Amino acid sequence: MLLVRHGQSEWNALGRWQGCADPALTELGRRQALHAAARVGAVDVIVASPLVRALETARLISGQIGVGPVVVDADLAERDAGEWEGLTRAEIEQQWPGYLATDRRPPGYEAHSVLMVRARAALDRIHAAYEGADVLVVTHGGLIGAVERDAGLPWERMPNLGARRVRHHGDRLAVGERIVLVDDDELTIPTQI
Repeated sequence: MLLVRHGQSEWNALGRWQGCADPALTELGRRQALHAAARVGAVDVIVASPLVRALETARLISGQIGVGPVVVDADLAERDAGEWEGLTRAEIEQQWPGYLATDRRPPGYEAHSVLMVRARAALDRIHAAYEGADVLVVTHGGLIGAVERDAGLPWERMPNLGARRVRHHGDRLAVGERIVLVDDDELTIPTQI
């Protein structure tokens, strides 16, 4: 599987925490998706989060490479950010002083363990349905970051159209290399998380 973060969204561009909110892609985000399609390689299936920024990214890639229709899995949605959805880092610091620096989160923020249960359920379903296939999974930075954390990897910002190779081995996930599917002149690394 290749887990891919969606293209730049309107809130990525504004530095707003998205979570389960559903802002659309920017024009740059659409271009990123179209250009990333050339670097995806051969895939048999495309599965995506239902949130518009991921689903539109998946559909744009699908149209470019001729693989589809895109399969939607609700468990691939981004982590619920609770009361932080729609806020910038400055607004969060003003309303929850010190939380970001100490890795504390507000009520309603989806815990890592909860996110991993649904992320793993989605990846298990994808594996069961498409075992042996090369699958493109278009999702979100928080979900990919949770998979990385669960594998013991250090946290690192995931750019839009950044990706991580993952191999499903039944009882465990083997997390492979990170890649970026866009050129440097289109690279966006959202600062909200």
